[in-house]
Amino acid sequence: MMIRPQPTQNERVLGEDDFIVSKTDLKGVITYGNRIFIEISGYSEPELLGSPHSILRHPDMPRAIFKLLWDTIQAKGEICAYVKNLAKDGSFYWVFANITPSFDRHGNLIGYYSVRRKPRPEAVQTMAGLYRAMLEAERLAGDGQAGMKASTALLHQTLAQKDMSYEEFVFGL
Repeated sequence: MMIRPQPTQNERVLGEDDFIVSKTDLKGVITYGNRIFIEISGYSEPELLGSPHSILRHPDMPRAIFKLLWDTIQAKGEICAYVKNLAKDGSFYWVFANITPSFDRHGNLIGYYSVRRKPRPEAVQTMAGLYRAMLEAERLAGDGQAGMKASTALLHQTLAQKDMSYEEFVFGL
């Protein structure tokens, strides 16, 4: 089992033409990662393959965002999101992720495919503020479902104030 790195304030930044590509099985276990994914994550290919994608989860990310992602893709939908990831050395990197379900030739869900690119700095600033507020809502409500509910409620409240769907909000940044 891999030991999770301690987060640092060091940031890794994707190049304008860099695209991170990965595939996972239905449980989120990494089955493929391209060269850029391997480089920016700091993990070797053998370390990544067979590991849960959650090894990249930065503690600054609210659980409610991952619940939204999982709920959407498990329902065979596509979703985009801004995600702060944790590299092997504790540094972080932001991505704009597009996550889609993968199907076999019979239409059965067999895994997930994600392409991530460099996000716009203005979008990162907006999302980092929202994520901080969501994390605080989680912390104040306590662990477990109460925290998740409070964080999700804050996200929905933010979207309602802007009179936007999640997709409109994300693509409008």
